[in-house]
Order: sequence, then structure tokens, then C-alpha cells
Amino acid sequence: MLVESPPESSSGPPATPDTGTRAGRHAVRAAGLLVAVGVLVLVCLASIAIGAKALPLSDVWHGLAHYSGTSGDVLVRDVRVPRTVLGLIVGAALGLAGAVMQALTRNPLAEPGLLGVNAGAAAAVVSAITFLGVTSLTGYVWFAFGGAAIVSVAVYLLGGSRSSTPVRLALAGTAVTAALFGYVNAVQLLDSAALDRLRFWTVGSLASANPETVGKVWPFIALGVLLALVIARPLNALEMGDDTAKALGAHLTRTRVLAMVAVTLLCGAATAACGPIVFIGLMIPHLVRTITGPDMRWILPYAAVLAPVLLLGADVVGRVIARPSELQVGIVTALLGGPVFIHLVRRKRMAQL
Repeated sequence: MLVESPPESSSGPPATPDTGTRAGRHAVRAAGLLVAVGVLVLVCLASIAIGAKALPLSDVWHGLAHYSGTSGDVLVRDVRVPRTVLGLIVGAALGLAGAVMQALTRNPLAEPGLLGVNAGAAAAVVSAITFLGVTSLTGYVWFAFGGAAIVSVAVYLLGGSRSSTPVRLALAGTAVTAALFGYVNAVQLLDSAALDRLRFWTVGSLASANPETVGKVWPFIALGVLLALVIARPLNALEMGDDTAKALGAHLTRTRVLAMVAVTLLCGAATAACGPIVFIGLMIPHLVRTITGPDMRWILPYAAVLAPVLLLGADVVGRVIARPSELQVGIVTALLGGPVFIHLVRRKRMAQL
């Protein structure tokens, strides 16, 4: 008697077309992220090797590997390396803050200044310089960070606290920003010394970077990065609207609070160190969405890598085109990024929230 043999067992269920497509997308995104990291490494090396003062590559390498206290070694080790490290962490902070802001407010034109973070930092710095006599960057880092934190909390309360909505938060942030920048302008007009000390900071610059400044801001930025990555999944739900987010089990109030804390940490520390560089947080998330799509779990890592590429690249350009002086990075990012952003806005296939 013939017995029908059972079919050969497989190690798992057969892959569906959707599963294969999803895995393929993940592989492409992962490969793209690795390429972006490689580009960032090259830009970091360029930031160390290229500056307002031309140095042979042999001198650059000697300053990195065999520090002996010569002028070239000092320039590389004590000036360019801290400047590059600061640009790296500040760029990542601004890119992440912009991506979180756009997801939080569901506004594709949102950027960290929308909730008054930059205005709060600027107001605190102006007050510290004018009324307390603070003169050094490392002296008013804490004031800038505190101002950013206080204003973020104030905007959250004015926006309705537990009943806050993206529109309320945006309106509250706009009102507070207008009031604080009016205060900043008034104090600077009345105090010429404060105006002189703040003119480079308000434009946005990496020129004042030093190991002490990096040491003061990196713990806050690291904590902000961690928070932003943790809330990536609930931010995905939040982007689809409050009702849908609730149906998916997202805790709206907790997500918004954590998002505002992350933005405060990231943008407050970055603004304290370099001044209000606002364009990167607006442009980079748009650029990233054209690569990754709307998934915040991919948008945030890409933004953390590509934003420093833009910031450090703009800093290198500013040091080269204005030799032997330099053009502030805040100006260069606007000149380079403005046309690119206009192109993105005009594209028919521009990524939407």
C-alpha cells in the first residue's frame, strides 16, 4: 500500500511580498545611513585639515598624533579639534530638535525656535551680560540653557498644559518669541557693550569652541539625543493625529512632555554654545524625509548624522572663502541652504508629514 509522504517542513512561514518589500526597504535605509556616516567622517576630517590658515597635511597629522606644542600642533589640537567636535554634537542636536519639533506640532515648517527655545536662551544671555557682568562663553552657557528650559515650560503651560494642541503650542511659542526678542533688541540698543559682545553669538558661530565649552554642553545634548530616540515610535503615532494616536495606545501628554524636554535639552545647549543657528533644524528633516519616508525611527538617526554634515561643511566653506578671516557659520548655512530649501518646497514629490 502506498502511503503519501508528508510535505517537507520549512523553518518558518513563507515570506510574503510585503515582508520582502519591507525588509528590502530596511536594508536600503541601513545602507544609506552607513553611507551618511562615511560622509560625516570625511567632513570631520576636512574640518580638522582645512581652516582659515593653510596647513600642510603632514603638520595636521603631526598635531593629531605627535603633539609637541608648536604653533601648528596648538592650532590643530586646541582649536580645530574642539571646533569639529562642537560642530558635530551641535549639528546632531539641531537636526534632532527640528525633526522632533515638526513631528510634535505636525507642522512641516516648524523649527526649534517655534517654541521660544532660541528666544529664551538669547534673553538669558543678554540679561547675564548686561545685569550680571558675565563676559565669557563658558560663563553664560548655564544662563542660556536655563532660559531655554524656563521658556519651554512657559510655552507648554500657556499652550494649555494637559489639553495642549499643536496649534496652541505654536501660537504660544510665537507670542513668547516675539516678546523676548523685543526685550533682547531693547537691551542691546541701551547697552552698547552687550551689543558688541553678542554680535557674533547672535549670528551663530563655532569660532569660540574650546574643550571647556564642549565639556559643558555634551551631557545635555547626549540626554536629549537619548530622549528623542526613545520617543520615536510614539511620535510616529502622534503625527497621524490625536485620535489615531490614542487608538494606537500612545500616551499623548507624556509624549509631548518628553518631546519638549528633548527639544529644550538639544536646542538649549546648542544655542548656548554657538548662538541661534536656526536653519539646520528646518531644512534637514525635509531632506531626510525624501530619503527615509515618514518613519521617525529612521528620520531621527539620519537627521543626527546629516545635520552635522551640513553644519561642519558650512563652517569649512566659511573659513576658506574669507581667508585669512572667516565667515560665520550661521551666515553660510543660510546662503547654502536657502536655495536648497526653496527647491525642496517647489518639488512636486516633496515629503509631507
